[in-house]
Amino acid sequence: MTPQRARQGLIDDLQSEGFSDVRMTRADSIPHAAPRLREFLRAGHHGTMGWMEETEARRADPRTLWPDAKTVVLAAMNYGPEDSDAPLAALDKHDRATISVYAQNRDYHDVIKGKLKQVAGRFAAKTGADVKVFIDTAPVMEKPLGEAAGLGWQGKHTNLVSRALGSWFFIGSIFTDMELPLDAPETDHCGSCRACLDICPTGAFPEPYRLDARRCISYLTIEHAGPVPAEFRKAMGNRIYGCDDCLAVCPWNKFASAARESKLMARDDLKNPALEDLLALDDTAFRALFSGSPIKRIGRDRFIRNVLIAAGNSETPGLARHVEPHLADPDPTVRGAAVWALGNLAKDRMAGLRDLHATRETDPTVLDEWKEATS
Repeated sequence: MTPQRARQGLIDDLQSEGFSDVRMTRADSIPHAAPRLREFLRAGHHGTMGWMEETEARRADPRTLWPDAKTVVLAAMNYGPEDSDAPLAALDKHDRATISVYAQNRDYHDVIKGKLKQVAGRFAAKTGADVKVFIDTAPVMEKPLGEAAGLGWQGKHTNLVSRALGSWFFIGSIFTDMELPLDAPETDHCGSCRACLDICPTGAFPEPYRLDARRCISYLTIEHAGPVPAEFRKAMGNRIYGCDDCLAVCPWNKFASAARESKLMARDDLKNPALEDLLALDDTAFRALFSGSPIKRIGRDRFIRNVLIAAGNSETPGLARHVEPHLADPDPTVRGAAVWALGNLAKDRMAGLRDLHATRETDPTVLDEWKEATS
């Protein structure tokens, strides 16, 4: 089979599996990625994501991950919302939670990896080539590779943007030792637009094209363990898992399409669920509600911490009675978030609640929360 026929067959097969765009680049096409990654890590912008430092060498050069790789195939799958205005409109529903669009149904890692493995297996059988499949749980820098392959460009918010797809898409990759015809790289089309930078509620972009994850709500609600720094809590609003602001405001999303894969379409019960209902979840109920969802990965305690912060921002006093039981939660981070939330919802009751709970508290971070809430 000629490389051209192999390339076209691979594209056709990926598109039949629901991928919207497929592009190809050389495995050695991102020499600039290593110094950029090093600068990001040295600045500490990765926060507590120590795995990024541990995999720096493999992440910076795909050939370190697999020396025999010649071609990297980048495949994009849409996950866009049915209503393009919904992610930002949801922020005004203060007694309800906002979950990032990508997490409102099945875990995309499972969905995409399964499809890529099937396609890669068929490609290997037809061509005799060796293949490896990766999604973002592996140390692969899909965004620089996607730019080199012409799939899109890394916008000022550091996410990949496509002139054809907007920015609501996942990226999966197939590495192969077969040399295939390549696509031209994409160039930057952000121009003078600053929409993504200006909308960020926590100022997570110290400058265009640079993200400080430590200030990003997606990082704070998903990756960060322990108490959320007080300076970011108000800015989180009702976002309990991820943040879509910089994506949702991008003008290139006028070309975006809604998800076509049913497993990536939003579940009705995860479209702005009521904070009252989420506050009632114990570990068993949490696991049942989010079975097969990426949200399950963060665990019940971190999730409830996020919901409590949203409740504290809700300006809905009636939620106080659903927050109060968490003052006795076994997890200190949950207890501390409950103190903060009640300090916003029921300030007049804090002295009495302190006498009931703080006298038995032993965790210093929770005691600090009590001190701040009753000062």
